[in-house]
Amino acid sequence: MTLPQTTSYWLDSTPPFTDAAAGPVEGRVDVAIIGGGFTGLSAALALTRRGASVAVLEAGRVVGEASGRNGGQCNSGTAHDFAALVGRFGFDTARAYYQAHVDAVDDVERLAREEGIDCSFRRSGRLKLAAKPEHYDKLARAAESLSRVDANIHLLSRADLSAEIKADAFHGGLLQTSSAQLHVGRFGVGLAEAAARKGAVIHENAAVTGLARVAGGGWELTTPRGSIRAAQVLVATGGASPVGPFGWFRRRIVSVGSFVITTEPLAQSVTAELFPGRRNYVTSKNIGNYFRLTPDNRLVFGGRARFAVSDPLSDAKSGRILDSTMRSLFPALRDVKVDYCWGGMVDLTADRLPRAGEHDGIFYAMGYSGHGTQMAVHMGQRMARVMNGDITANPWADLYWPPVPGHLGKPWFLPLVGLYYRIQDILH
Repeated sequence: MTLPQTTSYWLDSTPPFTDAAAGPVEGRVDVAIIGGGFTGLSAALALTRRGASVAVLEAGRVVGEASGRNGGQCNSGTAHDFAALVGRFGFDTARAYYQAHVDAVDDVERLAREEGIDCSFRRSGRLKLAAKPEHYDKLARAAESLSRVDANIHLLSRADLSAEIKADAFHGGLLQTSSAQLHVGRFGVGLAEAAARKGAVIHENAAVTGLARVAGGGWELTTPRGSIRAAQVLVATGGASPVGPFGWFRRRIVSVGSFVITTEPLAQSVTAELFPGRRNYVTSKNIGNYFRLTPDNRLVFGGRARFAVSDPLSDAKSGRILDSTMRSLFPALRDVKVDYCWGGMVDLTADRLPRAGEHDGIFYAMGYSGHGTQMAVHMGQRMARVMNGDITANPWADLYWPPVPGHLGKPWFLPLVGLYYRIQDILH
C-alpha cells in the first residue's frame, strides 16, 4: 500500500518561488511585513504599487502555512448567521461585514487578472448542505434573511440537489452563486512574484525573533539572518507564531487544526455523476466537512475531523477519519486512492470575526476564522491603505478585541471544545 504524501496538494503542484532574497536581512525600508502568506503578500503588492519600499519576513516558505494548506475555497459570506449579526450589531453594520466578505472575493479575482496569475480562478458558487432535516429549516431562515443583502442566494430542496450533487445524506442546501475557487498555491506564489517584480524584497526562512522601537522613530526587526529597520510594521502571521514577540496576539487567537485529504484524479464519468455542479461544498454540522473538485478532477475533502493542533501524528489520524467519512458519503469512491493527506492551522477569534488595526504602534490583520483565502487578500489591500493614512479602509476597525480568558497561546482547551461541538451535532 502506498501511503499518501504528507505535503499539501496545492504546494506540491505549484512551481517554486525563485525570487526570494538570497542575502542577509539588512538595511532600511518603509514597511516591514511579518509573514509571507496571503495577507503579507497582498499588502506588499499594494504598498509597492504606491511606491513604498517593502521587506517581507517569512519564517518558512511563502504561502507555506494556512494560505497554502486550505481547501481552495474562496467563499462570499461570513461564518455567521446573518440574522445573528443583525441582532448583535444592527442591520447596517451586519450588512457592511457581509459586504466585506463579498468584496474580498472580488479582490482575489481582480489581483489574479491584473497580475496575470494562472490559478484556475472560477466563480463556482458555494453550496451549504443540510446534514439534518432541521438544518434545512435553519438554511431556509438564513436564505430569507440573506435575501435582504445578497441577490445570489438560492434555497434548494432535497429534490433540487440532484442537479448539484449525488449524496443521499443531505436534506437540501443553500447556494451562494458568486463564491469562487482557485489553486491557492499558484495564486500565492503569483502574488509573491508580482510583489517582487514591483520591488518588494521577500526573505524566506527569516523568522522574526525580536521587535524593538528605535530611538527617533521606527522599528528594528531581528531574524536569524540579520536585522532590518522599518518605519512601519505589519504583523501578518496569524498571531499564533510559536516564536517571536507576538504574545499580545497569541492571547487573542485560538489556532485549531483543519485537515485535508486529496484523491487521485477521478474519471470524468465519476465526477459528472457525483458533482455535476462542481461547486464548493460545505456541510452544516459544527464538526463538518468541506470539499470541491480540482481542475484535474481530484476531490479535495477536508474538515476539523478532530479538535487538535496539526502535527504529523494528528494529520494522519484526522486523515483516516476524513477518508472514512468521504467513502461513507460517496460509496462510488470506495476504491479510490488518496494521494495527499495534510493539516494546517486555522486562526479563530472568540466571535469568529476578523481583527485588524493598530496596537502599540504595530499594524496587524488576522483571525479570519476559516475565511482567510479571500479575507486575507482583502485585508492586505485594505491595511496598505490604512498604513498610507486612510483609516476608513479597515472594515473591522471598531471591533473590540479582548484576550481569550485563560489562554496564553497553547490551546489546552481544544478537546473540551471538540466534545461540546460533538454533543451539539448529536442534539441539534
